[in-house]
Amino acid sequence: MRAIVVASPGGPEQLHIEERPDPVAREGEVVVRVAGAGINRADLLQRQGFYPPPPGASDILGLEASGVVATVGSGVSAPSIGDRVLLLVEGGAYAELVAVRAAQAVPVPDNIDLIDAGGIPEVFITAHDALFTRGRLQDGETVLIHGGGGGVGTAAIQLARQHDCRILITAGSEEKIARCIALGADAGFNYRTEDFVARTRELTDGRGADLVLDIMGASYLGKNMDAVATDGRIVVIGMQGGNQTEIDLGLMMRRRISLISTALRARPAAQKAVIVAAFVAAVMPGLADERLRPVIDRLLPLEQAGEAHRLMESGEVVGKIVLDASPHA
Repeated sequence: MRAIVVASPGGPEQLHIEERPDPVAREGEVVVRVAGAGINRADLLQRQGFYPPPPGASDILGLEASGVVATVGSGVSAPSIGDRVLLLVEGGAYAELVAVRAAQAVPVPDNIDLIDAGGIPEVFITAHDALFTRGRLQDGETVLIHGGGGGVGTAAIQLARQHDCRILITAGSEEKIARCIALGADAGFNYRTEDFVARTRELTDGRGADLVLDIMGASYLGKNMDAVATDGRIVVIGMQGGNQTEIDLGLMMRRRISLISTALRARPAAQKAVIVAAFVAAVMPGLADERLRPVIDRLLPLEQAGEAHRLMESGEVVGKIVLDASPHA
């Protein structure tokens, strides 16, 4: 099979096509012929040498994909050969074939384009887990979503809207803010020109957001603590702004702020099965009836993975870039 591999840690030019052996479905696994593979910031970090795959995972990039089941390992009752599925993987999605545990392969509704479906699992599962399982977001609460125009951000906006939450977002351009508001956000702040702490306080009558969904990490922690309400929660899902900073524990204790972090990739198989099952129960019905939808900025052929990484690094993308690995590509 053809796969995208990293020649050596570095820039997007280090990505190239290589022939690799076809994966074999082990017990409890299926092998899927990939149609679409979503691009994530974790892929950029892995390409740069900062985010190695967990033990036993493929060194091929890619944490999510969609496609058609090609072979089924022993002990698998579903899905079956020929089924359309989307999948959450620990690596290997930038390829024509990928192996995955059957519990992490989810049927794709007929109304969703199979290639587009490759941009669903990582961001919607991450957003749902962060907002509702980890962050305990309740109906009608106020949530501040950083990076609202990104893949997780666009998914989180839609999920929070289903629960009648008040949704505030940050983004780096007026165009992105407008796109987020069209998706269901109530207000957006340009982090380049506005003070999101002051604006959040202003729009909540000084109270702050009940939940902050953060992709920045260290550089935003102090500001997030100022923007969150008493008894509020901050859920960190990324470290684009660094991974080390000081914490004012006194402030946290006085205002009873909960600081929570979460990541999907290295979780044990049993935990991933539970997370995927929660996603299927809570999110897939909305995708099936089109109350929710993947926001796909553009599709690129598998061979243009380097260009996809360049585009993501440019910050000009809204939603997802998906690599088209289907046979016609």
